Amino acid sequence: MADDRQPIALGLFGAGGRLGRHIASLVETHPPLKLARAVGRGDGGDFAGCDVVIDVAVADATDDLLGRLGDAALVTGVTGRDARQTAAIEARSKRAPVLVAANFSLGVALLTRLVRQAAAALPDFDAEVFEIHHRHKRDAPSGTALHLGRAVAEGQGHPWPGSRALRDGPTGPRGPAEVGLAALRGGGVTGEHTVFFFGPGERVELTHRAADRAVFAHGALRAARWLAGRPAGLYDVDAMLDR
Repeated sequence: MADDRQPIALGLFGAGGRLGRHIASLVETHPPLKLARAVGRGDGGDFAGCDVVIDVAVADATDDLLGRLGDAALVTGVTGRDARQTAAIEARSKRAPVLVAANFSLGVALLTRLVRQAAAALPDFDAEVFEIHHRHKRDAPSGTALHLGRAVAEGQGHPWPGSRALRDGPTGPRGPAEVGLAALRGGGVTGEHTVFFFGPGERVELTHRAADRAVFAHGALRAARWLAGRPAGLYDVDAMLDR
């Protein structure tokens, strides 16, 4: 973990996107982080001299990112990577610290932990994940919804993604090991995720609502500060809850 008395040189990959711009505007509120290099898609240069890099670009830029990193630690919030890209990120963690997050919110990290605990305590309940995002979001279900679905499956002891269910048309009755996922898109909703557990005569709901995209920027910056100086390895936001 980095010494709070020493500046932490921060690199930012995906600086031209909405989240990237938020992160750049908030770095000064997270000392000792200092923005040393901000790179957008198509920009030249690398992250030499950076202690940690936040990646908020896209999956297709993974190879480009890895070629620029040098010795820097990596915090990546990119979802939708294929198996080869995921393996490359995991290989990176063998020689430098890497934190992979489907969502940078500490609230979502706590929600995931609670979902896993609830699923283990309610193995016979039917579980469904429901999410809402703004009209411009390109993927559905969201990476966070898939992350929560995995937490349910792990807690209940079911395979993932074999138990994932996206329903459309006559699908027949719900399977006992399914984790259903549903998505709504509209307006300017920043992000809302609810996990339902349905039992006989009762229902449990666990919900997280993000009202401001700055939540994710602050979370990414906290993750960068937390990760800098840690040993090589693969980390997630959940580990930050135990700091």
